[in-house]
Amino acid sequence: MWWPWWAALVAAGLFVLDAGARRAHAWYWTAPLGMERRGRLPPGDMGWPVVGGMWAFLRAFKSGQPDSFIDSFVRRFGRTGLYRAFMFSSPTVMVVTPEACKQVLMDDEAFVTGWPTATIALIGPRSFVSMPYDDHRRLRKLTAAPINGFEALTSYLGFIDHTVVSTLRSWSSEDKEIKFLTELRRMTFRIIMQIFMSGADDRTMAELERSYTQLNYGMRAMAINVPGFTYHKALKARRRLVALLQRVLDERRRAKGSSRKARVDMMDRLIAAEGEGGRRLDDEEIVDILVMYLNAGHESSGHITMWATVFLQENPDILAKAKAEQEEIMRNIPPTQKGLNLRDFRKMEYLSQVIDETLRFVNISFVSFRQATRDTFVNGYLIPKGWKVQLWYRSVHMDPEVYPDPKKFDPSRWEVGHHGILGSEMNIHPESEFPHGFPVIFFFRARRREQGRSSLSGSARGCARETISPSWRSLSSSTISSLATSK
Repeated sequence: MWWPWWAALVAAGLFVLDAGARRAHAWYWTAPLGMERRGRLPPGDMGWPVVGGMWAFLRAFKSGQPDSFIDSFVRRFGRTGLYRAFMFSSPTVMVVTPEACKQVLMDDEAFVTGWPTATIALIGPRSFVSMPYDDHRRLRKLTAAPINGFEALTSYLGFIDHTVVSTLRSWSSEDKEIKFLTELRRMTFRIIMQIFMSGADDRTMAELERSYTQLNYGMRAMAINVPGFTYHKALKARRRLVALLQRVLDERRRAKGSSRKARVDMMDRLIAAEGEGGRRLDDEEIVDILVMYLNAGHESSGHITMWATVFLQENPDILAKAKAEQEEIMRNIPPTQKGLNLRDFRKMEYLSQVIDETLRFVNISFVSFRQATRDTFVNGYLIPKGWKVQLWYRSVHMDPEVYPDPKKFDPSRWEVGHHGILGSEMNIHPESEFPHGFPVIFFFRARRREQGRSSLSGSARGCARETISPSWRSLSSSTISSLATSK
C-alpha cells in the first residue's frame, strides 16, 4: 500500500511550505533592519504573508479561550514580556508585562497612537484614536466638562435612573424569557442617545440604532472591503451614521439662540465648548467624537452590567455586601428627594469596586495600539521605528504576579487603590464617573432581596450567550418587581 507514503510525503511538503512561507515573511520585514538591529528584536512568529497571526488571534477569541493566543507565544519563546508578530496588516511588537506597558504608555515622544487603519475608518479620522498627541490632549481637555463635568453628570443621572427603573419594571412583568445582553444593549443605547441628542424623533433614533449596530459588527470583523462582507457593510453604515448626526447637528446650529428646548445635552455642550484662544470644535470633530463615545459607552456599559450580574449571583457574599451598602444609602435618602443625585452615587464605594473588578476580569478593552516614532528599546528588546505596538492589558490583568489569584473574582483587591499599570487608556479622570454610571445605577435599583439565590449559577454562561434561562426569569420576576421600586 502506497497511501501511507503519499500521506507522509504530503505532510512533509505542507510542513516545508508552512516553514518556508513563515521564514520568507519574517525575512521580508526584518531584513531591511540589518543584522545588528534584527538581532535585538524580541522573539516571535510573523506567521504567513498577509494574514500573519490574525487567524490564531481570531480563533482564540472565538473559542472562548482568549488567553491562549498570548500563552502560545509564552510557551514557545519564554516569558520575555515582548513578542514580535504580524497583526492587522502591520509588523507588530506585542507588550504583555506591566513594566513594559508602562514604559510605552508614558513615552509620548517615542510612541504615538497607532490604531489599525480599518478601525480608524470606522470610528473616524478626527476621533481620539487617530490624532497626534497635542490634538488629543487639546480635545480631551475641551470635552472633559461636557462629558464628565459636575453639571453634565448631574443632568445625566436623573434620566439614567428613570430609564433603569422603568426597564426593570418592564422586565419583571414579562412572562417569557428575555435575551439579557440584547435588552441591556437596547437600554444603554436609549440612554446614551438621549444623553447625546435628547429630543431626537423616533425615526431618527431607529435609523441611528440600525446604522450603529452594523458599524459595531464591523469592529469585530476582518477588514475585507468587498461587497457582502461585514466590514464593507460597516463602512456603509458609518457613512449613514455620519449623515444622520450631521443632519441633527445642522438643525441644532440653525436653532441656536431660539427657545428650542430647556434641556441641554452632550451635542449642545460640544457645540458650545470653547478652548484656548476661543477655538471651537468643528462639525467633523463633533461627529467623530460622538461616534467614538457611542461605541465606547454602549459596548462597555452593556457587557459590564451583564458580567457583573453573573459574578454577583455566583458570589453570594459579595452580593450581600453590595446590597448592604445600597440599603444604607437608601436609608439616608431624604423622603423629599426624587431619584438619585451625584452625592448618593459617590457613596457607592464597594459597588464601584465590584465594577472595577469586573472590568479587570472581563477585559473589554483588552488591547490598545501605539506606533514607534523612532528605534526604542523596551526590556532590552528593539522596537523599530514605524512598527506597531500592541499593549495587552488582558495579559497584565490576568498576571498572577500583578493580581494574586487572578481568576478569582475579588473586589477587595481594589480597596488599596491597586489599579495596575498607568496610561491614558487605563486612567479614569477623577471627575469621570461616566464609565461606571449605568452599571452602578442598574445595581442600585436592583438592590433589595434575592429569592431563590443561585438559580443563575447554572445558567450564568448562558447569560453570556445572551439567553436568560427559565430559572433566571423566575428570579427576575420575583426579585426585580421589588427591586425596581423608586423612592
